[in-house]
Amino acid sequence: MNRRQIISLAALLAAAPALAMAQAAPAAPAAAAVPAVDPYAPVEVAIRNDFEVGSIVVVSRDFFLYHVTAPGRAVRYGVAVGTAELVWKGKATIGRKVEWPSWRPTNDMIERNPDAYQQYADGMPGGPQNPLGARALYLYDDRGNDTAIRIHGTTQPGSIGQAVSNGCLRMRNEAVISLFDQVPLGTPVYVF
Repeated sequence: MNRRQIISLAALLAAAPALAMAQAAPAAPAAAAVPAVDPYAPVEVAIRNDFEVGSIVVVSRDFFLYHVTAPGRAVRYGVAVGTAELVWKGKATIGRKVEWPSWRPTNDMIERNPDAYQQYADGMPGGPQNPLGARALYLYDDRGNDTAIRIHGTTQPGSIGQAVSNGCLRMRNEAVISLFDQVPLGTPVYVF
């Protein structure tokens, strides 16, 4: 070994403890992954005190349905609403509740879009492929007439938070099942 090789080896040996320490040092903690927050997941929120406990309030422009659970408190759910020309607003009551409802498009739906709806003119049985989803709450006006508007589940959960329906209020199936189990017939519904 010549002098140059000895000096290089000595420098390497002198640095070895620092290299070993650098590898043994714990890694800095990685930034914690922030879970994506679903803005349409059910959550308890404050609401105006003037809605009766048990009622349902829908704010269409915000894509939220509120089930009033106590004075000034509600569970907020995300919904899909009717497209601009088909948004239904008003006061109704739940006049009928159905698990795995059958479905038939309205005559207006068939007329507006026969390619999509004519095939279902005779109706479709309830089940996982049915557009009304797992549950449906049928809204009736103050004279007891069916409004043809439903609060129902959907086969398109990605539509929640959008104006895409033919006027009905869509919820994710797990959300509409929860709501269905909590509200009786006669529940007032306010849609703004």
